[in-house]
Parts: sequence; C-alpha cells; structure tokens
Amino acid sequence: RLLANALLDFSNERFVLLSESCIPVYNFPTVYRYLIDSAHSFVESYDDPSRYGRGRYSRNMLPDIQLKHWRKGSQWFELNRALAVYIVSDTQYFSLFRKYCKPACYPDEHYIPTFLNMFHGSLNSNRTVTWVDWSMLGPHPATYGRDNITVSFIQAIRNNGSLCRYNSDMTSICYLFARKFDPSALEPLLNLSSEVMNF
Repeated sequence: RLLANALLDFSNERFVLLSESCIPVYNFPTVYRYLIDSAHSFVESYDDPSRYGRGRYSRNMLPDIQLKHWRKGSQWFELNRALAVYIVSDTQYFSLFRKYCKPACYPDEHYIPTFLNMFHGSLNSNRTVTWVDWSMLGPHPATYGRDNITVSFIQAIRNNGSLCRYNSDMTSICYLFARKFDPSALEPLLNLSSEVMNF
C-alpha cells in the first residue's frame, strides 16, 4: 500500500522504506544523488539454509515458488520506479505469500527478496543501504540512544570498513541510513546536524 500510494506521484523515481528508528547517515543531496545515479535497486536477497530462511518456506507455494527461489532479506529496501511497479502489479506471487507465509514466516523479509530473485535479479544490487548492528546476537539489533550519539559514532557508521559495488565500481559508501535509534537520540542528533550533515 505504501508503494502503491507513492507511485501515484509521477515525480517519485526512487522509493525507500525506513522506520521511525532509522536516521540518515549522509545529508539529503548525497543520498539523493547516490540513489538517482544508481543503475540498481537496493534489496538484500540471499539464500539462508537455516530454519530462519528455508525453514520458513511452505511447499504449498509449489509449483509457482520453489525452494530454490526462496530468499530472505532486510525489510528496509530501496526500489526504483520500474521495480516498484512490478511489485505492486503482482497478484499471483503476492497471493501465495498472503495465503501461506504465516508466522514464523514474515512476508516483509521474504516476498520482495524472493520476487526480485525470480524475475528481476539483474536490476538489484542484492544489498541494503541501511546499516544495522547485529553484534548483540539475538532476534533484535542493538538500539542506540542519547549517550551513543557523537560525531565519531556517525563517522564510524560511514567508515565501517565495508566495500560494496556501486554501478560498476567499488565504493566505501555502502550505507545511507542506520538503525536502530530510540527517541532519546533525536535531540543530540539534531545538535550534530550542522557538523555532521553540513547544514
């Protein structure tokens, strides 16, 4: 529904799903140029052989969706307009997810990654642009609040040692957004905006 409503505005060319606990890591002109100039969308899509990946697959999806097609990924995606239209116009595969992907299967982690893997893999970078800290080892990522917010922390997210493909080149700018931040982080983030975001 979010994609369908966003598509009604014909000036929208890129679609980013974020939550209230996400923050931008770069300023708007940098994020805008990165997405507009990208030849690919940014949807994480991978084969997870564990019970959290393939274990969520239902054989009731056969013959349309086979286990070899099944993928998992972050629900925090970025899509170009063409892929958003493909996804919103799909009724066949979405209907299968609606009917058979029930807890502990989560459509937001499987539908778009699987659909793109099956039909539009060449248009996808197969990575997310939202940084998350999973070092706590559990079902939820680390959460950051007021005491964590410093210039060096934001710089560390930007310069975290990752390299990724952007169009045909390798780049160290892999993440445009970060999560998970609680409401107490808002004030210190705003106080850092001129220094970190250059506005």
